[in-house]
Amino acid sequence: GTLERRRAGFSSVAAGGIVPAMDNLPDHIRTQSLSPFHGLLGIEMQHWEDGLARLICLPGPQHANRSGIVHGGVMLALLDQVNAFAGLYCPTPGRKRHAVTLDLDTRFTGQGKLGEVLIAEGRLVTAGRNIFFARGEVKDAAGNLVAFGASTHRYRAGSHVLEGVAEA
Repeated sequence: GTLERRRAGFSSVAAGGIVPAMDNLPDHIRTQSLSPFHGLLGIEMQHWEDGLARLICLPGPQHANRSGIVHGGVMLALLDQVNAFAGLYCPTPGRKRHAVTLDLDTRFTGQGKLGEVLIAEGRLVTAGRNIFFARGEVKDAAGNLVAFGASTHRYRAGSHVLEGVAEA
């Protein structure tokens, strides 16, 4: 079951096989990606590099709306987070980059099912000194598009450079 896969270092089964959990990321990247909000929603970083991020979520009963499917707010949160991470990669251990979301435009094209992994992928479109733009998609385990969106983010002080700022 899911618990056994988590113990083995995997989060869930996706189309074509097992989706590695964040345990497979380098320590400094895993540490940078941790967030209390991610813990609340069960979001994990699967892949992160400059300009690209991939998050996964295995929706459970706590993610359901009144219709018994994944609440749209979960997919919205995945898009917000994955798009922001696409513009915030920092390769330097002990440092981080931060931003705030200014705008998030989302379209829902399908529905997530409880107990089936959602995979969100965000890509940096362009970045200036203070602002960056990203696009993202959320797909189900079979690769079906369930949501997509574009976002605008403002770097926090010192975060416009790849080296970021010292972790607090």
